[in-house]
Amino acid sequence: MSVESPTLGGRLPGWPPFIRELDATLSVHSQYVLSGNLYDSFLAPPLEGTGPARLLTLRDLLWESLRSSGFSCMVVYDPVDGLQIYPDNGDEISEEAARAAERLLGKRTGIRSEARNAGSHSARGSGGSSPQGYTDKPSLEALTRHLASVARPSENVRAAFVIDSASRIARTPTDLEPAERDFFRFCAKLSRTARPVRVVGARPKPLYNPIVWLVERPGDLPPWLTADNENIREITIPRPHLGDRQETARLLARAFGVSDVGDDQVAAAACDAFAEQADGLTLQSMIEVTRLAKERNVDLADLPDAVRTYKLGVLDNPWSRGHLRRRVLEGERRVPERVIGQPQAVTKTLDILKRAVLGLSGAQATRSGSRPRGVLFFAGPTGTGKTELAKAITELVFGDEGAYLRFDMSEFSGEGSGDRLIGSPPGYVGHEAGGELTNAVREDPFRVILFDEIEKAHPRILDKFLQILEDGRLTDGRGNTVHFSESILIFTSNLGMYVLGDDITARPDPGTGVAPLRIRNIAPGMPYDEIEQRIKGAVADHFTEVLNRPELLNRFGDNIVVFDFIGPEAAQKIFDLQLANICRRVNEEHRLVLTVKSEPLATLREWCTAELDKGGRGIGMALESYFVNPLARALFDRELKPDEEISVTAIRREGSIVHLDLQ
Repeated sequence: MSVESPTLGGRLPGWPPFIRELDATLSVHSQYVLSGNLYDSFLAPPLEGTGPARLLTLRDLLWESLRSSGFSCMVVYDPVDGLQIYPDNGDEISEEAARAAERLLGKRTGIRSEARNAGSHSARGSGGSSPQGYTDKPSLEALTRHLASVARPSENVRAAFVIDSASRIARTPTDLEPAERDFFRFCAKLSRTARPVRVVGARPKPLYNPIVWLVERPGDLPPWLTADNENIREITIPRPHLGDRQETARLLARAFGVSDVGDDQVAAAACDAFAEQADGLTLQSMIEVTRLAKERNVDLADLPDAVRTYKLGVLDNPWSRGHLRRRVLEGERRVPERVIGQPQAVTKTLDILKRAVLGLSGAQATRSGSRPRGVLFFAGPTGTGKTELAKAITELVFGDEGAYLRFDMSEFSGEGSGDRLIGSPPGYVGHEAGGELTNAVREDPFRVILFDEIEKAHPRILDKFLQILEDGRLTDGRGNTVHFSESILIFTSNLGMYVLGDDITARPDPGTGVAPLRIRNIAPGMPYDEIEQRIKGAVADHFTEVLNRPELLNRFGDNIVVFDFIGPEAAQKIFDLQLANICRRVNEEHRLVLTVKSEPLATLREWCTAELDKGGRGIGMALESYFVNPLARALFDRELKPDEEISVTAIRREGSIVHLDLQ
């Protein structure tokens, strides 16, 4: 929730909304739970009111805002460093902070100082003042006393207490140990008994000395602590939006010698491109990308390449190889030889692939750089080459079919089966292992990923593809972001082969459960244009009417590639190719030269190409039944000699059994 009204949010113009919300409600809330983007850098106005914005860490941001409200110090508890006091000796009020901390917490020994100049900024972009710290690490009992001293001060001292890494206090928020339970019970009571403090200064009206919990997720604290407790306010810190990234990009341009982006249109365009490419990244990640670019001597205009390297963790980009365009041009000849009888599907697929090679996929969108390189939806009859074309694309682009990853979506028909793709959520068995899809893409983001028979997946699983298709990323069960911007996604479907009949009396009766009447929608011999129209219509009806996911259909757009039935001419070529494969295998395994005479060859071809609606896979199955099985039987009964020439002179059927005559 953000406070945007002039009354509540107007005291700190230019500050992040979550800071304005906290600042505006200090008079009514004694505790805050901050979650989300905790470890980022944040934009803040300049110290003197003029000049460029600053990039501050969350601790520095909190202290800067609290100081403007008259707070004397900020106590931070960290499980590693113990207690620390903001600000440090480099700030003019550090002595006041030390005195205020002593008045609240009592005198301590061994205070250490981590001084740095309050006006300087590190290379990470953080600014402000560093803490002093108490060297001891208090127990929960001691921490209880410190919290009470700050929230119910005996003197009018404004101070805040920040509990960093609060998610690690309890072993599990729903199964507390006795000491943990007592601690959180006290904190719940303290939220209701805290005392507002009135001081002379910028905000003389009473304000609470807030206790600020920093948690990774709101559920990391016991649910009863915040439930129905109006004294505790929960605030989620969002990831930066495009405007924040653009302003940060302009600040980081100074690392490349550009002091004023407003006077340099080329630099301004480069900064905007950097901000768009950094979609999904934090501002701190943008700082790290800038470091990476400087280390690799990358210019400001080439920062998107550094973003890709940062996201994917790889330096080599197959899409930028000079020979890729030549390979795709050669593919116009090689792919039709591998995927037979599908000229329209092959041509459209290669067009989409050329678009991907040129980086123009989704170019019409405002932000397209993070989307997948290519998205294809293969639809049409079974056994017509959909999977084979996916493998051909993989070999064409990446030079290795090992980059081809296939998921049979019939295995994901259950609602909970999506955990296999992205990993189980925290607390569930197998959470540490991650997901099959996310692990594979993280290991190698340059892949062709085939989701076979997508219509068989559970609708809840289909929702996961919305983020992939739109933003090119997915968050796995461990909270890590996986990027699909360099992958080609291919979905296959047999939708459209059959549709529900128009006879209303044949539709299922809820009482009897009678199956609906299905009629054939397409058949061999139909013109391709009609098949394409019917298939696309059936796909659209399925996603809009059956699944109620029209938004997913829109993500596919015009990338639906319809395959035709295998025609007689293509069937002859497929038969010859598969028969040649059988003869080659016999030669490789047994060093036999196998040939088939013209008469049995014609008979075998007629048998195997009789049912074209089963596609190329049907031809292969027929060859196995009519030729491979009887051939194995005949060869098994012979004494095989290396380099022997064997000819099939006749073929005949006796019932369901086929016999071959060998010579």
